[in-house]
Amino acid sequence: MNKNDTLQTLTVKIYHGYGHTNNCTLFGHVFAHNNVTRRYDRSSVWQNIVHLVRLFLIQPVPGVTVRLSWNKQQFQGTTEADGFFKFEWKSTESVPAGWHSLKVDTLTDEGAVKATGTGKIFVPHVTQIAIISDIDDTVLISHSSTLFKRLRVLFTRTPRSRKAFTGIVELYQWLAQVRTDADMPNPFFYVSSSEWNLYDDLVEFFRFNQLPECRFLLNQVKRWHDLLRTGKTKHQGKLLRILRIMNDFPQQRFILFGDNSQSDPGIYQSIAEKYPERVIAVYIRSVVAKHDTGTQQILQNISKLGISTCLFQHSEEALLHAKKNFAQ
Repeated sequence: MNKNDTLQTLTVKIYHGYGHTNNCTLFGHVFAHNNVTRRYDRSSVWQNIVHLVRLFLIQPVPGVTVRLSWNKQQFQGTTEADGFFKFEWKSTESVPAGWHSLKVDTLTDEGAVKATGTGKIFVPHVTQIAIISDIDDTVLISHSSTLFKRLRVLFTRTPRSRKAFTGIVELYQWLAQVRTDADMPNPFFYVSSSEWNLYDDLVEFFRFNQLPECRFLLNQVKRWHDLLRTGKTKHQGKLLRILRIMNDFPQQRFILFGDNSQSDPGIYQSIAEKYPERVIAVYIRSVVAKHDTGTQQILQNISKLGISTCLFQHSEEALLHAKKNFAQ
C-alpha cells in the first residue's frame, strides 16, 4: 500500500517561510501521530523531560505527496526520507511586503486531501536591513560548549523559564525598527544548529520574551536515540543555510550576530568575504574568553573588507555600537 493511502493519522507541520515575487520558500515536515501539545505556563522538571522526549519520538513519513496552495497557484512535491518538504516558487502576482497565508495538503494517490497544515511566509521590503542571528549563546543562554550544562538546561527548563541574555530583547527590538517604518519591522532570520524538533519551543521562547517575529532555519530532525546529541551538527550546514538566505534576497543588506563558543566567527568571515558589499556589520558575543584572541583576529580580517565589527560581552555594548553606526 502506498504511504499516501495509509490509515495512519498524518500531521503537516509548516514553518514560517519567506520570499519575494521572484523567489518564495517554505519548509515543513509530515509526521505520523505528532500532535504534541503542552502548557507552557506551568511545568515541572519531570513534565519538561517527558515533553522533550516526546519531541524526539517522532515518526517522519517519507514519500508522501504534498500540495502547496498559494493565491491562485498550486505546486506538488514529495516528502524526503525524514518527512521533510521544501517548496521554492515564483509568484505570478506581485507580492507586497508583509505576512501572507498559505496551506499545504497531503494527497492520496487518487488526489484526495488526507491532512492539511496552514502557515505563513514573510516578504520584507526591498530597502530594509535584514538580521541573521544565531540562537544558542547569542540570544538564548545554552552553554553550548559544555555538554553537562547544556543538557541540564535543556531538560530542566521550559521555553518560558529559559533565560535570554540581559539586554538582548532591547537590542533586537531596536534593530527591528531602525531605518524602517514602525508597521514594517526589519526581518530577522534565526539560523541555528538546533533541530526542527524544537521549533515550537523556540517560537514560544521568542514570543514570550517579545523578541522580533521569527523565520527559523534549523537543522535536520533527530530521532529519540540522538536526543543527547541535540544541537550538535556539522557547521558547514549552517554556512549553507545562511548562503541560501543571502541568495534568496539579492538586494538585501545584512547584519550578522553570533557568538564565539563554536564556529560563528569563521562562518561569518566566509560570508563576509563572499558578500563584502552586502554585509554591513558582524557582531560576536564573547562567551568563551579563551577564544577572544582568535575572534578578534577574525573580526580584524572582516573589518579590512570595510565591514563594521563588534566583539561584545554584554548586549548593551552591541546596542551602543549599533546606535552609533546605524541610527537614522
